Amino acid sequence: MKCTKTLYAVILLFSLASCKEEQNTSNKQTVVSTFYFIRHAEKDRSDPSNADPELNQEGLGRAMHWAEILDEVELDAIYTTDYLRTEMTAAPISVKKEITVQYYNPQEVDIEIFKTENKGKNVLVVGHSNTTPELVNKMLGENKYDEMDDTDNGSLFIVQMVNEVAVSQRLHFNCNCPKALQ
Repeated sequence: MKCTKTLYAVILLFSLASCKEEQNTSNKQTVVSTFYFIRHAEKDRSDPSNADPELNQEGLGRAMHWAEILDEVELDAIYTTDYLRTEMTAAPISVKKEITVQYYNPQEVDIEIFKTENKGKNVLVVGHSNTTPELVNKMLGENKYDEMDDTDNGSLFIVQMVNEVAVSQRLHFNCNCPKALQ
């Protein structure tokens, strides 16, 4: 509950800085786009040769936790890579918000087209320890964030674009997710 309140506070601060609705200032409309970037939840590591593992029990719990954390966020789109662990992380949010997941390939994303296609929207992007900070950096136009530690499944990057100006924040949510179901 504490982490949900923290997210609400951050969203409120971003909202107070600028509203999502278009405003007319000096005959120029202000458009705000907000992107939420997360890494997939904990994956099943029992078979090191499996390149596309599902989530483990703790990961399933974290995926549900992300759905709770993002419950009050009005999302317009959800993007995920074509891997079971990212799909399974996005699934509870997708179902709860009745949004069809769109797939992306991090190596093929044209960031300017991505920004244009999602202008004025609230978007969730589920990726990996290397692709998530890389996409955030591309959105910002600077190398602000390093690759994530392989055990970091609780970071949330929020990138808000007001017209062409981007600001970001990184939050971390602990999860008391079950390691196994009894």
